[in-house]
Amino acid sequence: MPTARRWSFVLALACFSSALPAQADQLKVGVSGSPPFVIRNGDHISGISLEIWRRVAEDSNLNYELIQQPTPKAGIEAVEIGDIDVLVGPISITSRRLAIPGIDFTQPYFLSKEGILLPLKTPSIFSRFQVFFGWAVISSVLVLVSVLLVVGSLIWMAERQKNSEQFPRDWLPGISSGMWFALVTLTTVGYGDKAPITRTGRGITGAWMVISLIAVSSLTASLASAFTLFLSGATETAIDSPKQLSSRRIAVVEGTDGMELAENREMRVVPAPNLDHAVQLVLDRKADALIFDRHSLRYHLKQHPNLAVRIAPFTLSDETYGFVLKPTSPLRTPMGVSILKLQQNGEAEAIANKFLD
Repeated sequence: MPTARRWSFVLALACFSSALPAQADQLKVGVSGSPPFVIRNGDHISGISLEIWRRVAEDSNLNYELIQQPTPKAGIEAVEIGDIDVLVGPISITSRRLAIPGIDFTQPYFLSKEGILLPLKTPSIFSRFQVFFGWAVISSVLVLVSVLLVVGSLIWMAERQKNSEQFPRDWLPGISSGMWFALVTLTTVGYGDKAPITRTGRGITGAWMVISLIAVSSLTASLASAFTLFLSGATETAIDSPKQLSSRRIAVVEGTDGMELAENREMRVVPAPNLDHAVQLVLDRKADALIFDRHSLRYHLKQHPNLAVRIAPFTLSDETYGFVLKPTSPLRTPMGVSILKLQQNGEAEAIANKFLD
């Protein structure tokens, strides 16, 4: 009997010794993101993501140390190569990131939207005149000049033999006279200094009179639109829908999923190291807009109310945030369970509201 007890004690001690290192090991937890998800105040770090992580860690009795990561992309790479165990922050769960074989995501802990920051600035005289050089006006003028050239050439060819006094036989002065006649007819001024006398010339002129009614209305609409924008102080390049972001200069913070969104939508990416720098690019008119988390943009404007920028009324996409870890990590299931508990009992929403209100 004493022998049996001795072996039971030895076995229990061995089991305790083997479990002790696992409890004593500290998780290396990377942190990356912007307020209100990651808020740095000296050595103290708080925010929505950090508060939810701390609740999850407490629920699983985890020991950890926080390690700052320069960007979400750098943090994801650190998880992939094993430099850190978990990445905490507003890390979007995207198809491109899910395709990375060395990482996985926990249950989403926050739902957000990708917002757009636009400049809010009184237009200069130069920017007001820019409306007259927009594609709508330029294309109308080019079409008009082309049509005048065609009609003027036809009139000249029809009249140059029998009406050479008004339409000279030499091609340059002749076509110039034909274009002048076409322009006078188009504007219904009717100087009467030139008139066709041949049947062909009159037939071309009659057709041109009918066509010019359409041409005048089209040109008038383009010019009226340009003058309206000029007088109102607005610009033709105002952005009021996601489609208008295509081919524009868009500021994005390096390493965020804004890069992926901008590239997929064929925008001209203007990279910035952080949110403050990206906002400055918009203020300096070096970028037409900024793509970033909508909640973060609202928080930033709340902290800096005098900035001459505004958040667009539309969003680009829905975002789900999760923590990043290895696919083989034993923490995946317990962390997912803890996150679901926080969501079901309303604690996750309460944490978010504490920083967003």
